[in-house]
Amino acid sequence: MELFLVAFGALFSIMNPLGTVPVFVGLTLDHTKKERAITAFWTAIDVLVILLLSFFAGKYILSFFGISLNALKIAGGLIIASSGFALLTGKFREHKGMKRQKVQDDIHSRDAISLTPLAIPMLAGPGTISLLIAYNQEFQKTIEIGILVAAMLLAALTIYFVLKSAHIIVKFLGASGINALSRIIGFIVIAIGVEYIIAAVTAIFGL
Repeated sequence: MELFLVAFGALFSIMNPLGTVPVFVGLTLDHTKKERAITAFWTAIDVLVILLLSFFAGKYILSFFGISLNALKIAGGLIIASSGFALLTGKFREHKGMKRQKVQDDIHSRDAISLTPLAIPMLAGPGTISLLIAYNQEFQKTIEIGILVAAMLLAALTIYFVLKSAHIIVKFLGASGINALSRIIGFIVIAIGVEYIIAAVTAIFGL
């Protein structure tokens, strides 16, 4: 149960679906309620597929590039911490590459937005992928893998309900409320990144 809560908490914090809510609302203003629900559903499915691929293909990626687990933890920790700083300073969209004009024009010209930009890079970005690759190397027992997959399923389900209710959330919390929550989550994300770096340094120096 502890592993499940830790994994789900880390995934939810790093992906930060609440931070994606304003983007989702902006991109689906002209959509009907049913169309928004469909987009939310396919975004959640795309995220789940990316999470599963990242987790189960992780060891092959590390082996192919000759990357050690400690090196991945440090690199992943830096990426996760930088995402946290972006949330804390209110620059999450810019950090995800969402403020470039060409990207914005491309987004609005697409018929489907579930895969890009919502699933990638807004939700399942480098920080999430590196976290799951690290989990793949750390937890290899069948029961641990099952728990982690369950955490991924719940994370994807949470994304679906958050995005499906995005317009309601915006009306209820407002831009300032979402911004405040994102900053709190950003602090947690920074702590997760730092924790990964500390764990890797400790293992390297045998402390």
